[in-house]
This record gives sequence, structure tokens and C-alpha cells, in this order.
Amino acid sequence: MTDVRATTVDIPTEDGVADSYLVHPADGRPRPAVLFYQDAYGLRPHLRAMADRLAGAGYTVLVPNVFYRLGRTPVVNLPEFIDPGADPTIWERLGPILSALTPDLVERDADAFLRWLADSPLAAAGPVAVTGYCMGAGLALRTAGTHPDRVAAAAGFHGGQLATDAPDSPHLQASNITAELYFGHADEDPSLPPEQVARFEEALTAAGVRHTCEVYTGARHGYTQADTPAYDREADERHWAALLDLLKRTF
Repeated sequence: MTDVRATTVDIPTEDGVADSYLVHPADGRPRPAVLFYQDAYGLRPHLRAMADRLAGAGYTVLVPNVFYRLGRTPVVNLPEFIDPGADPTIWERLGPILSALTPDLVERDADAFLRWLADSPLAAAGPVAVTGYCMGAGLALRTAGTHPDRVAAAAGFHGGQLATDAPDSPHLQASNITAELYFGHADEDPSLPPEQVARFEEALTAAGVRHTCEVYTGARHGYTQADTPAYDREADERHWAALLDLLKRTF
């Protein structure tokens, strides 16, 4: 792993300014860029550590605060160890914030984030990769579908509500996607039941999308998040191997 350098950057969008975490190899040379989408708990020390690890593998990584319309990070003050089972008010506070982030807003923001990376001297020329966690998996899928000319690879881990009956369900982007996809589903995840797993893969296959979808047996929703009770070290390391393999194939 190489040494990395991190900073906070402000990204102008149509609706304001998104404070974001940027980390890259310390030599400052342009590297393949990865747009990293947060989970519902927001941009916090654990996500920064994940981005640092990814940058240490040779990438320029941008982690935007997708809740920026409601304020700068932290939008919601959460404990160091996040356990909604011990504090049900956590989801009471987060629920309205998640509901306010509509698909239209996600698509507008993705355009701003991708434009910023295209202009950054730290990002190599050409398409980028996208990865996302929990709610971020859906954001990654939407970004790949609405910006097929900019996204060469997209990954999602323990994503929820990826293939619902809603008219704007993320899986309906499949026909627009040109990127290669990898999705690692949580086995024990009420937000992505088996019927959605099947519908998701059927949509990707029907659209001819290059993809790999795997169910991580025994893993819970949030298995990569070490600051939550759902963390699963074995599943997390499996996710890292799959993500880095995808990036190596892409770049």
C-alpha cells in the first residue's frame, strides 16, 4: 500500500456545495478515479478509512456528502459505534433525510461529482469507477445508468431496495449501463429479499450488462461497516478482494 494524502474539497452542484473527502496517493500523480458513495450513516471516520485503503491501492477517491443540502458533515451527529438497536432514534432522524434524496437529485449530483473528477489533475483521463454501500449501492447503479459514457465499472455492497416494484427502481437503469458491474449482496438482508436479488440479476442479464452478483452467505446488511454491529470481517475482506479485482480489470 502506498502513502496517501487526504483533504476536504467543496464541489459546486446545481443545489449548493457538497463537502467531500478526497484522498489519493501522496506522489500527486493522476490516478484512476473512484467515486465512493456513502451509506445512510454518512461521511465519517470509518468511511474515510475505507477510502484511504482504496487510495493506498493506487486510486484517487472522492467521497461526497450526498446529504449536503441539509448541511455539512456531520449532517446527523452519531455515536462512534452506531447501533440502531440500542438507539432507535438514529433511524427516526435518518429516515426523512434518506427520503428527501430523490432519484432526480441523485442524477444531478452525480453529474457534478463526475465533472469535478474530470477537471481534477489528480484524476487520470478517461472513465471512472463507482462503488457504493447500503444506500450507496443504489446510487452507484443510478450513476452508471445515467452516465454510461463516464462510468467504466460500478460496484455495490449490501445494497437495499435495488429491484422493487417502484417505477423508479434502480434496476430499471440496466438497459442504459455500459459499465461492468459487481454486486455483493448480504444474505441476511430484509431490504433485499431473494425475489429482489433474482429480479436484479434478471434485469442485468436481459440488458446484456457484464456483471457478477454474489450473495455473501451469513452476512448481514452493512457487513463492511466496522463501526456497526453488522460488521463481518470475512465478508468485508471478500468485498475488498472483489472490488480491487474489478478495478484492476477496468483500469
